[in-house]
Amino acid sequence: MRFGKTLLYTLLLTVAGSLGAQETLSLDTCRARALRANHGLKQAEAKVDETKALEKAALMQFFPKVSANGGYLWMQRSVKLLSEEQKERINHMGDNMQADISEALHNELDPVPAFGSALADRLSNALSSSGAVDKVNALGHEITQGLETDTRNMGGGMVTLTQPVYMGGKLVALHRSAALMHSLAGVELGKKQQETLIAVDEAYWQVVSVQHKKTLASQYEALLDTLEHHVQLLVEADMATKGDLANVRVKHNEARMDLTKATNGLRLSKMLLAQRCGMPLNSDFVLAEALEKDDEPFDAKNAPQGVRGEIRMLRIADSLAREGVRTAASTMKPNIAVSGGYLLTNPNIFDGFSNTWGGTWLAGVVVNVPLVHPAGIYAVKAAKAKRREVACQLQEAEQLIALQVEKLRCELETAYLHLDEAESNLEAAEDNLELANESFQAGMCSSSDLMAAQTAWMKAGTEVIDARIEIEMGKVYLHQALGN
Repeated sequence: MRFGKTLLYTLLLTVAGSLGAQETLSLDTCRARALRANHGLKQAEAKVDETKALEKAALMQFFPKVSANGGYLWMQRSVKLLSEEQKERINHMGDNMQADISEALHNELDPVPAFGSALADRLSNALSSSGAVDKVNALGHEITQGLETDTRNMGGGMVTLTQPVYMGGKLVALHRSAALMHSLAGVELGKKQQETLIAVDEAYWQVVSVQHKKTLASQYEALLDTLEHHVQLLVEADMATKGDLANVRVKHNEARMDLTKATNGLRLSKMLLAQRCGMPLNSDFVLAEALEKDDEPFDAKNAPQGVRGEIRMLRIADSLAREGVRTAASTMKPNIAVSGGYLLTNPNIFDGFSNTWGGTWLAGVVVNVPLVHPAGIYAVKAAKAKRREVACQLQEAEQLIALQVEKLRCELETAYLHLDEAESNLEAAEDNLELANESFQAGMCSSSDLMAAQTAWMKAGTEVIDARIEIEMGKVYLHQALGN
């Protein structure tokens, strides 16, 4: 009989079949559940939606803006266009005109002998009796009344349309920056998804590892239990000492403790995997994958390489820095905008301040040309320095990633060599255990020799499990480093 073969090539589906009621989870199922349950991913998805809305908001800056404004103002006193002196003069325009004409007539006719003064008086009286003076006075009064404004209650409104024509390039830079921020949020979402999947893979393969180690510990404990029983019989037959039995019991107790630790470790590992998959911590399940050697080892040297999320983020940061230069430079360029609208007021300023509503259409062009702008010069210099900084970060990141990829490739190749060595050691340990068991049954070796063989078999089996887990996680980490 070859001990240990049953352990390392036993599928977890066999365990699931014996338990029946337990849910069977595959690695893909765990990944899908983790992606749905991860709160960090939900935040990253919200960030993508936010930046998409900001990108559209930046695009809307190119289109006209329409606004409406209205207001009401109460004043204790009305606005007066004429002073009291002016009003007095206008109200008595006829009287003043008559006085001026009478004075002019006397100045002209008084020097005429005999009838000059009398003629001037008769003409002045004729003008007064004609009613013209009263008519002119009435006209003056009408004028002053017309210039009286009732501006104690004023209301107004205006609808304006403004269309940017040229803003120095800042609107284009703003829209490009918003689009880049949206792309950056998408990259961050992908990076978060990758981190989530790696965390699930780590927890998943940890459960697989502990499950197999528990089975190995259970078989090891069963071997020691059988050995203790045989040594007990030998002691009773005076063929072994009580010291031999004590040594076996110590080793057996250690095996029981290791089995208990493995059982507790499996429970905690399952709780961690359940937490990362968004499942209740007390969920009962088994895993579908078996821990077996690959038929075709992963070719680490020729694995395809994509673009790492960090590199994509730095490239986007470089593009953002370029748009930052354009935005800074736009502050030193002319800005042109056209506007139009409709103005409505009460009192009506277009009809002698009458208490009615009146309005008019408006149109205009606004041009702003910066003449002296030293702050803008330094802002451009700062933006250019920022872009050089990002370029250096990008170059450094590419070099570090190349080193990381090569390191992981070497580690994965070493893991395959380690697995071959561990399996060879396990095969030798199994042969040695079989021979030691036969020799012990034949009385040709001691219980200590058999325990040493069992311990060597246990250690070799553990190394095989660790090597296979190392390969699985090595592939995960290499795919991440390659940007796949």
